Amino acid sequence: MNTLARRACTAASLAFLLTAVGGSGISFADGTEPDGSTVVNTAEPESNDPADSDLVDVPADQVDKDPDIPGSGDGPGNHPHHPDCEPANIYTPSSKGKDYQKGVGAAQANTNKTGHMATSTFTAEVTGTVGVSISGSLTTSVSIMIAKIETKYDVSLSASLTTKLGNSTTVHTPTERTTHARYGVYRLKATGTSYRLTAYCQTSPKVTVVSYTPDFVGWYTWETKA
Repeated sequence: MNTLARRACTAASLAFLLTAVGGSGISFADGTEPDGSTVVNTAEPESNDPADSDLVDVPADQVDKDPDIPGSGDGPGNHPHHPDCEPANIYTPSSKGKDYQKGVGAAQANTNKTGHMATSTFTAEVTGTVGVSISGSLTTSVSIMIAKIETKYDVSLSASLTTKLGNSTTVHTPTERTTHARYGVYRLKATGTSYRLTAYCQTSPKVTVVSYTPDFVGWYTWETKA
C-alpha cells in the first residue's frame, strides 16, 4: 500500500467517542471491529419525554430523606374519633416507560467523505454523575420510590450512576454519512401516585409523580446524511 493510500485509510478511521450494543443504538465498549449488528438510530437522543417539562433534579443528599409536608401532622383535636390507621407516606407505581439517555459531555461525530465504508471509533473524554429527576409532589423519600419501582417491574435501578472516562467503541460509517455518538446515563421513566395516609384514615390529594431513575451507562448513536 503506497503512502497516499495509507493516509486515505487513516483519515477514514477518525477516532472520537463511542460504545455500541446491538438493539437501539445503545452501545458499550468492546474494543473490537464492528460486526455490522449494531443498530444506529436516525434521530438525536431525547433526555426525557418532551411532555415532562417540569422535572426537578434531586440532590444526592436528599435521596433518603422524607419530604417536609406542611399539615401532615394531623392531631386528635381536629377529629372526633380515635386514630384507626398507621400514618404513612405512600407511593404506588402505576406504569413503566422506556429508558431515556441523559448525556454526559458533548455529542461527537465522524463524517465519511470517502467512496467506501469507513470505521469510526468514539472514546469518552469526560466523566460525570447523573441522578434522579422527578415532577410532582412525592410524599416518600426518593429511595423508597426507587424500591417500589424495582419491586413492581423487576428492574435494578440506582440513585445515581457515573460515566467512565475512556469508554469506547467502534462502528461503521457508510460513505456520505455522518455517525454521531453521545455517552451518558440511561434513566427509566416511571409514573406513579403519591399521597399521605393520616392516623384517622384520611388521605391527602393523590398526586401523579413522574420519575427518571438511573438504569445503566451507555452510548446512543445516530446517523445523518453528510
